[in-house]
Parts: sequence; C-alpha cells; structure tokens
Amino acid sequence: MSKKHQKVLSAIFSDHPSSNIHWKEVESLLKHLGAEFREGSGAGLITIINGVEYPMHRSHHNTTMSKNSLHQLRKFLESVNIHP
Repeated sequence: MSKKHQKVLSAIFSDHPSSNIHWKEVESLLKHLGAEFREGSGAGLITIINGVEYPMHRSHHNTTMSKNSLHQLRKFLESVNIHP
C-alpha cells in the first residue's frame, strides 16, 4: 500500500477525523482495497467490498467528505475486516 493510501486509511480511522479528506483520495483507496463501484441514483455510489454493499453519497458541491460520512465509512471498513 502506498504511503498516500496509508495516510488516508489512518485518517479515516482517526479518533478525530479531518474534514479535509477528498472524495478522490477515498475512491482511490477503496479501488486499491479491491472495491467495485456501481452508480446509484442521483449522486449515489454503491461501493462493494467482499460482497458487502455500502451506499455512499458524493456531494456535487463539496469535494471533501463530511466527518459523519467518514465515520460511516469507518464502520463499513471495519465490517469487512479492513483496518489500518
């Protein structure tokens, strides 16, 4: 795993996640982790890892992820046994 991916994964699992994590960085990390993607309705994106689906919402107005979105993503990653 590249240092950039490690940094993003660590940031997601931080006790105080930054609101400065960009969607492109997260999508790149998820691809590296073997995720598949399927377009949902509107700004929706279904992320699939190990057969488990996780619906995400990509904001058209904001290029960074909210702290709540990062918290939910962390729960999803934990559920598919991905940890930093």
